[in-house]
Amino acid sequence: MLNITELRLIEKPKEEPSFTADELGREIGNQANELVEMTRTWASRTEPVSFKEFEQALRLAMFALARLVVMLFLSLREQQVMGERDWTRERGGRRFKLAPSQARSLTTIFGVVRYMRRYVREIAQEARRGFHPLDVSLGLCADRFSWNVLSIAARLATKLSFAEARTTLSTFVPNAPSTEVIEKTVLGFGHHTADFFEQAPAPEGDGDVLVIMIDSKGAPTATDSELSRRRGKRRTRRLPSSPRHRGRARRRRYPNKPRRKKGDKSKNAKMATMVVMYTLRRCGPNLLGPINRWQYASFAPKRHAFEIARREADKRGFTESSGKVIQLVTDGDDDLAVYAGSFFPEARHDLDAIHAIEKLWKAGACLYREGSAELKKWVEIQKRRLYSGKVTKIIKDLRQHLLDTPKTGPGNKGRRERLGAVLRYLEKRVHMMRYDEIIDADLELGTGAVEGAVKNIIGKRFDHGGMRWIKERAEALLQLRCIEANGQWEAFIDFVHDRLRAEAIADGTRPRLQSTTPAALPALREAA
Repeated sequence: MLNITELRLIEKPKEEPSFTADELGREIGNQANELVEMTRTWASRTEPVSFKEFEQALRLAMFALARLVVMLFLSLREQQVMGERDWTRERGGRRFKLAPSQARSLTTIFGVVRYMRRYVREIAQEARRGFHPLDVSLGLCADRFSWNVLSIAARLATKLSFAEARTTLSTFVPNAPSTEVIEKTVLGFGHHTADFFEQAPAPEGDGDVLVIMIDSKGAPTATDSELSRRRGKRRTRRLPSSPRHRGRARRRRYPNKPRRKKGDKSKNAKMATMVVMYTLRRCGPNLLGPINRWQYASFAPKRHAFEIARREADKRGFTESSGKVIQLVTDGDDDLAVYAGSFFPEARHDLDAIHAIEKLWKAGACLYREGSAELKKWVEIQKRRLYSGKVTKIIKDLRQHLLDTPKTGPGNKGRRERLGAVLRYLEKRVHMMRYDEIIDADLELGTGAVEGAVKNIIGKRFDHGGMRWIKERAEALLQLRCIEANGQWEAFIDFVHDRLRAEAIADGTRPRLQSTTPAALPALREAA
């Protein structure tokens, strides 16, 4: 029997693997026979047998067998790869020669395996670089983890914190990556998200009407002082194993921390813009959907969100000259209105009805006691007017209420200011509140889809107590979270895998996925 012990990535074995394919094949057969005997032994016990214990023993044995199979595959593939082509030819203007074999530890979903493969060294006067033909042909990166391990870890990180992702993954695989490796993997994937979104094909079976909703939400980001503390030299802890004393020491270091005043924001939020896009299919007088829902978010300026929305709309056949119906629904933000006119001049731009109703409640509170039956009745009357297209009538009545409110008297100044603000808001957006036409056409009245996406994509992962992000680093995770929510994860992984593999074969380089630096935000990248 071969002496094959379980390995760990941080430990180098005392002896390098020198097993032939035939020896590995025989060992796999022996291990399979031992599995059969182990099963017979468990099944023939006279004392009570727990399936829980048997399943745990079987899992360990199956993982050990799987590692042998992986080693056999790598050994056989090494022979095939080195014999099928000349790896010493010139690549990308660089010349190579064969060098001795080198050993490598690779972490798979079954555990760490050790294997040998030939090295191709560059012939050059300056610093020489080379690659391993087997790793390049199989699409293995120089990150010491298989693609499946890194992909699963990054996918978990889109839903959980980095620490929770590692803990969860370690429940299912023998050797889970560290939190640092998971974060570097997320940053590495982030360098490819923009190209993936750009080349992704349009969905099939789209409807007749395109609906686009855009909204924003802030994520807590680190201030300059927080970054300086985070990046500075760490203090020596007197009692590193005691969280109680660490907290006391921290409070002693910052004894005069000012108390926040009412209304002060502590999370230093930076806004991310969310785009939700889907189509509706006409069926008689009704529009059915949503169909092919697609989500995108970025910390880049709002203009970038509209550029992406325009690109995706054109990709789906809703070009400016197509004559197809496009409905853009927002919360009335002035910047969004400007970009809507620039990028979607042919679309109808509607105000979310819920935002308009909230303004009516705010105006009604200036006329009637908050919580009173009169206020509720007044708002219901205005809502019926709103949905029947009588917005000008609402504005006329509010203007009259403003004139009837005295300029002096207890609370009148504040009531007049609030009424005036609501009045100006509605007057500026009359053309966006044609709700009678929207109802007749069975289009969207509200932005519930993008509101839910904002909470799920941004808030659920990025806006928790104690979190402090850096925009560029959060961008990678945000984009990956959108890809996961769109159901495009496997397509994205294949895209990055095939791209790095093709570049390595063409240039003779060792592909690396993980990165310590994030990609620039899209707006900065386009400017450069």
